[in-house]
Amino acid sequence: MKKLAIIGRPNVGKSSFFNRLLKERDAITSEVSGTTRDIKFRTATILDKEVELIDTGGLDAGNELFDKVRQMSLKAAKEADIIIYMVDGKSIPEDEDKRIFYELESLGKSVALVINKIDNDGMLTKVWEFYEFGAKDIFGISVSHNRSINPLLEWIAAKLPDSTPQTPDIDNTQEDSGDFDLFLENFDDEDESIFDENDNMREQTEDDNHINIAIIGRVNVGKSSLLNALLGHERSVVSSVAGTTIDPIDETIEHNDGTITFIDTAGIRRRGKIEGIEKYALYRTKIQLDRSNMALLILDASEPFRELDEKIAGLIDDNRLACIIVLNKWDLVDRSEYKKIEDEIRHRFKFLHYAPLITISALTNKRVHRLFELIDKVNRAYSQRITTSKLNDRLKFAMRKHNLPSMNGQMIRIYYATQYATRPPQIALIMNKPKGLHFTYRRYLTNQLRESFDFEGTPILFKAKKRGEIDT
Repeated sequence: MKKLAIIGRPNVGKSSFFNRLLKERDAITSEVSGTTRDIKFRTATILDKEVELIDTGGLDAGNELFDKVRQMSLKAAKEADIIIYMVDGKSIPEDEDKRIFYELESLGKSVALVINKIDNDGMLTKVWEFYEFGAKDIFGISVSHNRSINPLLEWIAAKLPDSTPQTPDIDNTQEDSGDFDLFLENFDDEDESIFDENDNMREQTEDDNHINIAIIGRVNVGKSSLLNALLGHERSVVSSVAGTTIDPIDETIEHNDGTITFIDTAGIRRRGKIEGIEKYALYRTKIQLDRSNMALLILDASEPFRELDEKIAGLIDDNRLACIIVLNKWDLVDRSEYKKIEDEIRHRFKFLHYAPLITISALTNKRVHRLFELIDKVNRAYSQRITTSKLNDRLKFAMRKHNLPSMNGQMIRIYYATQYATRPPQIALIMNKPKGLHFTYRRYLTNQLRESFDFEGTPILFKAKKRGEIDT
């Protein structure tokens, strides 16, 4: 599949055009210069032809962060087959834009100069000013007003081989505001019916061989460095500037007989320090967690843990994700401190008691390879299904060992248990009085199951139901 890179200086509308081609709000857009920092790859269909879109960070300079963004953006351009160099039509042609455009033309690729923000007919004269670039292919458009985009799409499509469309093409027959609605489907296990009319378990179709793993933590703990180490190449911009990653990015790799999608999320700050585009970043992080199966909770071993670390860990618990606690920057710590640090982690993150702990250094790549072994192990636990006979044998043993407490003098009975879903393991307890199942007994049953079966790294969910009960 051919690649199309959207290149340009900050705040010219690259991410808005990227979203327009995808017909969804994927990349975060704002008036803040330098919002996009990492490279985003997505597949789109343009006039019935598929292309891999590459959204890049703005070509700016001035500090360590923007220099790295610039380097990665130009690298993406060199790897692309088609390049769109976008400029701001509300400004005058600048020498720096000319220099970059000529550099891109020298690559021998198909390059178009796109003047964005030509929002009305009165601004068409601005397009003529950019003809001094000497560009063979030049287009004046307005992404936000959806003006004059069809000729550009036709130019792109002419550079692409024929392919079978898999996503609907963009409708450019009318103007719109340029905004796209983001639809989120909120799923609540407590409202989900697990039995049909015959009390049969529903079939589960989720692919156990594909796992989405969110890399989560507060700012500057090494999330992007870890993603790069896991992939074996520089995919995410790494900088000493706190909050470098704004827009969550993901990368899918083949692993053993399946696939893993790593999602590098934006670093989270204390609520009082979250401002501007970081609010969007936090919102996107929560969306990414909602579609994830597992989380790598990244902690900085070189400094004291904070209350914010616990709150971030709480997001993992809220989303019922499998979890691995990753203690990064271990190369900066005295190894004799391990037991002390481990005890503090287990005390602070009691609700993630099931999560294994691993020490690494993403910067030096030390022990990063061990993460894959741990991911495989946790995914097996997260995806496993225990047979009804084995489950009930263990349940009977647990109840003989410790009887169910009564409720207002009424005897509580569990008739049988059955696992109705995986990822995470979810178990229905068929009872005479479901409301009588105390949370302490749920915890007791969870511990009993962990003693008998390997559930390391995954939560276990119980749902108490009456016999023959049908959810509505």
